[in-house]
Amino acid sequence: MSSLIEWGVGTLMLAGEERSGDAYVVKALKGKVLAAAIDGLGHGKKAADASQMAVLTITDHAAEDIVSLVRRCHEALTRTRGAVLSLASFDATGNTMTWLGVGNVDGYLLRADHHIKPSHESLFRSGGVVGYHLPSIRPSTLNINPGDTLIFSTDGIRSGFIEEVKPEDPPQRVADTIITNYNKKTDDALVLVVRYVGVAL
Repeated sequence: MSSLIEWGVGTLMLAGEERSGDAYVVKALKGKVLAAAIDGLGHGKKAADASQMAVLTITDHAAEDIVSLVRRCHEALTRTRGAVLSLASFDATGNTMTWLGVGNVDGYLLRADHHIKPSHESLFRSGGVVGYHLPSIRPSTLNINPGDTLIFSTDGIRSGFIEEVKPEDPPQRVADTIITNYNKKTDDALVLVVRYVGVAL
């Protein structure tokens, strides 16, 4: 994809379902990378239809800013069950990450440098449902360094994993560990892990 990031994903579908309502996007652009985690409301086919509509919308308009992407998703999902989602845009030009969340897809930025306090940042998430009720959207921008790691997790994942993440582990191993040890087994679950490398091709 790009040497700007390394990434991994873990997914678990609710037992008895044929499709997962959780989905993700990782899209490389020139000097940038867009990452998103989406959770269609509920589970099963209707949840999957909503999350896939969001995936298509984000992918088709990935060059736009993340506020515009959320608004496009809101319009596209009005005839679906709706979804909650979190997005982040990495920019190698200024070594920044801009992120936002609508609903309960958790987001964390884990710092690689142990001297930086706090050791991790938590995403501010606005209440609401994309496709049903869109709140005031509040993106924030953070300075990032190579090795910093973004983790998005849907509500099928229990909280508390962030303190156990090892920054030196490859992103796929981090995702696999969280999905294995922290899934609730009562809903679809998804963990997206994106590590910033900081060298764009």
